[in-house]
Parts: sequence; structure tokens; C-alpha cells
Amino acid sequence: MRGLLAGAAIAVLIAGCYKPPPPLRSENRQQKLNEITTLWVQIRDWRREARMELEPSPVIAMQWRERTVPEAARVCPEAHRVPQSCGDVCNLADAICDNAERICNLADELGRDDQLAQDKCTSAKASCREAKQRCCNCSGPELPAVAPAPAPAAAAPPQPGGAP
Repeated sequence: MRGLLAGAAIAVLIAGCYKPPPPLRSENRQQKLNEITTLWVQIRDWRREARMELEPSPVIAMQWRERTVPEAARVCPEAHRVPQSCGDVCNLADAICDNAERICNLADELGRDDQLAQDKCTSAKASCREAKQRCCNCSGPELPAVAPAPAPAAAAPPQPGGAP
């Protein structure tokens, strides 16, 4: 009888410690891809709402491929104030950039070799950039669509005595 009670106690203890195995890698990947797709479709809907092309410019997309979402969102001059008349445009831009940030975080979790996720991240960053440009252009002078190229390094001034 004692052995039966001890066996039952051990069985209860083992059952209480059981944890189901984590989801398979492919299930986890698919969940992340589904979330990326949902967020990306939402960006497209917002672009349509803002009367933008559904897809960002390929030129802008290529330019922002290796850069971050915060860099893409940094369009307006420092201390830029959004007038009330531009609130909707700027709120939409903020929402697009928030989705872009989440998409790119998920893409990073999936890895650099996951081309589908990385492409959605690139598209989302370009959408963020274009939406922020619309926000800034709504209330101020038109800003360029692409980021300016870095300035070339200045040549060193000649050294006294003719030495280079």
C-alpha cells in the first residue's frame, strides 16, 4: 500500500512539472511572418487613406535598406511643430513608423537570411520615410524625397613650408 501511495505521489509531482515543448521553429517563424504581413497590409491601407501610392518608391526603398526606422523617421527639422491642419497626416506617419519598427524587429528576430521578412522591413522603412516627408511638407517648405548624399571629405589645407 505504501508503494502505491509513493508511486501516486511521484506521478503527481512529475505531472505538475511537465511543460509542453516550445513551438517548432517553423510554427514560430510562421507566426512572426503572419504578424509582419498584418502590419504591412495595415501600412498599405494607411498609404491608400493618405492618397499615396500603395508601394513606396523603389529608389527610397533601396536607400533605406541598411538603415534604421528611427533614421528613416528623422525628416523634419529639429523643433518642428505640427499645425493642427496637419495633425491627421502626421498621426498617420507616426502610425506607419510604429508599424515599421515592429516589422523590422520581427525581421531581425527571423534573421538576415529571411528575405521575405527583410523585404517587408525595407518597404516599411521607406513607407515611414515617405509618410514623414508628407507630414513635414504639410507645414513647411518641401523637403527632398531622398536623403542628401554625404558631403565629400574636405581636402587638407596646404602645410606651411610646402610639405603635404
